[in-house]
Amino acid sequence: MSEPLSSVPPQTTPIDLPSPALVVLIGAPSAGKSTFAARHFAPDEVVSGDLEALLRAAHDRLERGLLTVVDATLVRPHDRRPLLELARAHDLPAVAVVLDLPRSVLEARSAARPGPAVDPDTILHQHAELRRTLGGLPHEGFRRVWVRRSEAEVDAAQVTRVPLRVDRRDLTGPFDVIGDVHGCLPELRELLGTLGYGLDGDHVMPPAGHTAVFLGDLVDRGPDSAGVLRLVMGMVSAGTALCVPGNHEEKLARALSGRAVKPMHGLDATLAQLDAAGRDFQTQVQAFITSLPPHLVLDGGRLVVAHAGLPERFQGRTSGRVRSFALYGDVDGTRDEYGLPVRGDWATAYTGAALVVYGHTPHVAPRRVGNTVNIDTGCAFGGQLSALRYPGQQIVSVPAHAQYTVPARPLAVP
Repeated sequence: MSEPLSSVPPQTTPIDLPSPALVVLIGAPSAGKSTFAARHFAPDEVVSGDLEALLRAAHDRLERGLLTVVDATLVRPHDRRPLLELARAHDLPAVAVVLDLPRSVLEARSAARPGPAVDPDTILHQHAELRRTLGGLPHEGFRRVWVRRSEAEVDAAQVTRVPLRVDRRDLTGPFDVIGDVHGCLPELRELLGTLGYGLDGDHVMPPAGHTAVFLGDLVDRGPDSAGVLRLVMGMVSAGTALCVPGNHEEKLARALSGRAVKPMHGLDATLAQLDAAGRDFQTQVQAFITSLPPHLVLDGGRLVVAHAGLPERFQGRTSGRVRSFALYGDVDGTRDEYGLPVRGDWATAYTGAALVVYGHTPHVAPRRVGNTVNIDTGCAFGGQLSALRYPGQQIVSVPAHAQYTVPARPLAVP
C-alpha cells in the first residue's frame, strides 16, 4: 500500500525499490534528478527526453519486465498520469523518488551552471506546484513515495532493489506442489506421508531439500479446514512450505475482516471451526492469508504456481488484474447452467517457457495441456488429493476417504 506522506519514515531510511518497477524521479529544475539517476542506476535503466520518446522507451523496457527509471521534471499530476497508466498497463508498480530541495538551493545551482540559467520564475512556479501536489502522490497511484528534502539527504540516499513478492526465482526446489486441499486434513496428512514427509502432530519434517508448495483453496467443503490451516501455517512458518491463496481464502479473509459475504460452498463450516478455535487463531489466519503472494515464480523462472493458473504476460508481475486471474482464472462474469462462473480455458493457448502448475477447476484426474498441469482432482468431492513432484513432474495422489460434499457440476474430464 502507498504510504501517506505524513508517515514517511526518517529520511535516512534506505530507498527499497521494488524491482521490476517504474521509478519516477520528481523534482523542480536543478533538483539533481540526472545526477541522482547516474549515481544509483545504470545508464540503460534511465529514460528521459520529450514525453513521446520517454513513454516509448519506458514501454519497451516495462514490456520486457525491466526496472525503468524516468528522469523528468513531472511536478504536475497531469504530466505524471501517462506514466502511471503505462505502469498499470504492464502490471508493474509505479514508485516515486521526490527531490524536494529548498527553492534557494535550486536557484543557486541554476545560477552557478555554465550557460543560461533557468528563469527564476520557472523555478518558483514548478517548486510551488511540486509542494502543492506532493501529498497527493499516493492517491495518484504511486505504490511508494520517498522524499528527500535537503542536499545532505540526497547525498546520503541508499537505494536497494527488492524483488517483487511473487519473484522467488532464487528457490530451486525440489518442490512438492499440492493441489486444492479443501479441508481434507486426513488426506493431506496421508499425501504428505506418501511424499516422504515425517509428521508428528502438526510438526512436519520434509524429505531432505524438499519444499511443499500449496496451491490455495485450503479451506471449505472438507471436514477440517481449521486443522488444514494450522498444519499449513506451521509449515510455512517453519520454512518447509510455500503457499499461494485461492479464491476460498480470499473470501474467508473478507469474512474475518467483518465484510459481508455469503457463507456458501462450505464457508459456514469453516467459520464455525475458526470461531471454536478462538479469536487469536482467527487473527493468525487472517494475517497469514493477507501475507500470501498471489502467485510464485520459482527455480529461475522455470516454474510458476498459481491457484487458477497464469498466462505468460502476467508471470512475475503484480497488479489487481494479475491477482484476480491467479485467484479466479479467465472469467468474464457469465455463468453456466449450474450457476457457476464460466472459466475460459487459458491453458490451451499457453506457449510460455515456464511450467505452470495450478488447480481451481476440479478434474477426475490431473490435466496436462502443453506446459501446464492442473492438479485439482476434487478430493472434497470424493476424488483424490494430488501433488506434482518437481522437477521430475511425477504425479502422486491419494484417494479421498469420503465424499464430503456433492459437486454442483460433474468433475471435468481431462
